[in-house]
Amino acid sequence: MIVLLGSQKGGVGKSTLAVSIAAYLLELGKTVMIVDADDQKSVLTWYNNRDENLPRVPVVSATGNIKNTLLEMAQHYDYVIADSAGRDSSELRSGLMAADVFISPLRPSQMDLDVVPHTCDVFTNAQIFNEKVRGYLVLNMTPTNLFVNEGNLAAEVLRDFPAMSQASNRICDRKVFRDTWATSTTVFEADNEKAKEEIRKLVDEVIL
Repeated sequence: MIVLLGSQKGGVGKSTLAVSIAAYLLELGKTVMIVDADDQKSVLTWYNNRDENLPRVPVVSATGNIKNTLLEMAQHYDYVIADSAGRDSSELRSGLMAADVFISPLRPSQMDLDVVPHTCDVFTNAQIFNEKVRGYLVLNMTPTNLFVNEGNLAAEVLRDFPAMSQASNRICDRKVFRDTWATSTTVFEADNEKAKEEIRKLVDEVIL
C-alpha cells in the first residue's frame, strides 16, 4: 500500500506524522519504506542522525515524478510512506497518481483552513486518473487543553469540503513529538501512551 502525505502549507507536522505512522506499522510487524519527496529532506536528515543501535526505519529520497518510484517500492514493501513538500509540487501530484491513501494534515488555524479548497481540488483532479485513492484531512497539532475549542471549530469548517473525508481521530500538539524528532527517535520509542494511542487510532482508521 502507498500512503502519501501532502499539504499546501508547511509547518503542519507532515514529516513527524510520516515517521510516526511508519513506526507503528513496523511495530505491527509490517515492512515499511519511507520516501522523502520533500526538497528540504527533513526525514532523510532525521534518518541520518538516528542512533545505529535503534530499530531500522528505512528512508530513501526521491524528487520530480515519483509515481514509478512509489509503485516499484510497493512491490517490495507492505507499506510505502511518501512525505511530499508543504506546497503544490510535482512530487505531490505524481505521488497522487500512485497512492492508495492521501493524508493531508493541517493545524486548526485559519491559515491552514484557507488552503483546504486547493488541496481538495488537487485531490479530485488526481481521482480522475487514480480512482482507488482515498483522501483524508487530518487535524494535527490540536490543543490538548479541553477548554480551547479550536479543534472542534476547525472540524466544523472541514465538513464543507466533502471531496476529502475528515478523519475522526486527531493528533494533539504534544511536546513528545518535538522531543523525539529532535533525537531522531519516534513516539513508539518514548514513554507517552497518549501520543502512541493517537497514532494507532489514526492509522487504524485511515490506513488499516
